[in-house]
Amino acid sequence: MTAPVIAPLLATAGFGWLYYRRVRRQFGRQPYRPVRTMLRIGLLAVLACGLVAMGALSHRLGQALLLGGLAGGALGWLSLRHAHVAVVDGVRGYTPNPWVGGAIALLLVARLAWRGFRIGAFEAGVSPGIVQASPLTYGLLVALVACYLVSGIGLALRMRALSPD
Repeated sequence: MTAPVIAPLLATAGFGWLYYRRVRRQFGRQPYRPVRTMLRIGLLAVLACGLVAMGALSHRLGQALLLGGLAGGALGWLSLRHAHVAVVDGVRGYTPNPWVGGAIALLLVARLAWRGFRIGAFEAGVSPGIVQASPLTYGLLVALVACYLVSGIGLALRMRALSPD
C-alpha cells in the first residue's frame, strides 16, 4: 500500500480510537476533575461560537442551527437529570447517563459514515456542491456540541453545590 492509500485509513482509525475512548468514559462512575471539565466547557464554547457563526453566515444552515441547538440542549438537560453525583470516600464523582450522549454521538458517526460513503462512491465526479456542508450533518454536530455543553455546565454547577463532607 502506498502512503496516499494508508493515510486516510490511519486517520480514520485514529479518530475511531479517540471516539471509542470518549464513549467508554460515558459508562460507570467517573471521578470529577474540575480543571478538565472547565477546559472541556471552554473548548466546547469556542466550538459552539464557530458553529453559530457558520450557521449565521449560511442561509442553508440557519434552521439546522436552531433545531440542533434546541434538541441538543434538551438532550443535555435530560442527560444531566439522569446523572448521579455523590461524594464517595471524600472524592466527588458522578455516574453519567450513557444513553443520551451515546445515542446522539452514534447518530453523528452514522451520518458522517453515510456522507463519506456517498462522496466516496462518486469520487471520480465529485463536484464542489456535493462536498458543501449538509444541513443534517451540521444539525447533528450542533446537537452534539449543545448536549455536551449543557451537561458539562450543569455537572460543574451540581458538583460545586455538592459538599465534600
